[in-house]
Amino acid sequence: MENHKLVLPEHLNHYGYLFGGNLLKWVDEYAWIAASLEHPGCKFVTIGMENLAFKKSIKLGTILRFDVRRTGSGNTSVHYQVDVFADNLETGAEASVFSTSVTFVCLNDAGDKTPVSQQQRAASTTDCPIRKLDRAYSRLKTSACFRFSSVTGQ
Repeated sequence: MENHKLVLPEHLNHYGYLFGGNLLKWVDEYAWIAASLEHPGCKFVTIGMENLAFKKSIKLGTILRFDVRRTGSGNTSVHYQVDVFADNLETGAEASVFSTSVTFVCLNDAGDKTPVSQQQRAASTTDCPIRKLDRAYSRLKTSACFRFSSVTGQ
């Protein structure tokens, strides 16, 4: 799943760079959205972020791209890798600025861990909305119309 975020003045720390807490919030939110869309009916909460790696500072006006992908699942949990890239609007290049893995656990109404059902796991690997969108986007990127509009800016 892919998301984008524009870095605005209210996201900056006192040095003029993106406050790390804002980035962590967005990473958690986008990974939670991916998990919730891939596993309908599960009430996920974050139980951990591992291997946090802030690679470069991020300035005002940067457009960030969040690449979220499922890397595994357990009986009651799911795991996602989140990689964040900064897009350079002048050159079109992008740089890796952050990465982490996020783990969520599924809870029942009483707040206890509950299994991610087999039905939800099966749906997540085939016909989930994210997978459908990813496939459609991949088809669009290879179409002649998309390539032409990307080059001409129209």
